[in-house]
Amino acid sequence: MKSFIKFAAATVLAVTVASGAFATEFTKGTVKKIDLKAKKVTLIHEELKTLEMPAMTMVFRVKDDAILAKLKEGANVEFVVERVEGKLTVTDVK
Repeated sequence: MKSFIKFAAATVLAVTVASGAFATEFTKGTVKKIDLKAKKVTLIHEELKTLEMPAMTMVFRVKDDAILAKLKEGANVEFVVERVEGKLTVTDVK
């Protein structure tokens, strides 16, 4: 019985880790404004399904300078937003 419980716990853990790895979802948007000094970007975006947020225009923090360098005002992008230290942050762009 103990080995079954250990197996079940390991299975749940594996599924949780695997689903977390696929939880990031790219969302389409348009870059409206970039604030390099504050490391923020204003995006007009489609629905953020993973955050249950409707389409709108809003300001996001940007994870690092490499992502900021990929952004140009007026450009159409696909991006990932995650909560980092409680703040909505762009963590990937393509």
